[in-house]
Amino acid sequence: MKKEKINIEYQLNNASIHILWKTIGTPLGLSEWFADGVTVKDNEYCFCWEKNEQTAIMLQSKTNSFIRFQWEEDKDTDVYFELKIVVLEITSALTLLITDFAEPDDVEDTILLWDKQIEQLRRKTGM
Repeated sequence: MKKEKINIEYQLNNASIHILWKTIGTPLGLSEWFADGVTVKDNEYCFCWEKNEQTAIMLQSKTNSFIRFQWEEDKDTDVYFELKIVVLEITSALTLLITDFAEPDDVEDTILLWDKQIEQLRRKTGM
């Protein structure tokens, strides 16, 4: 079954673009809210949650802008997940735009999982 693309926006109050980037664009930052631990070798990121590990390849990254990963299981497909910082022109507020893919039956659960992860990010950073 083909996965559906999902875009979710999270407004982050009191956010600094540099702090937000360190939180989403570095292994240490990701280990504070996204996973229990993150190790990196070249462009291969190993995300650990309790006793589970999942490997992703970092496909693209632009400092203070976005980082895009592809899970090992999605190799050779157009499926990825991306964390992108968007600065709203009028207010200069920061928004984190999440792009992910999920099976049609899993879209709601995927959004709920991201909601939980972003809540964790907010608690850890005060954003």
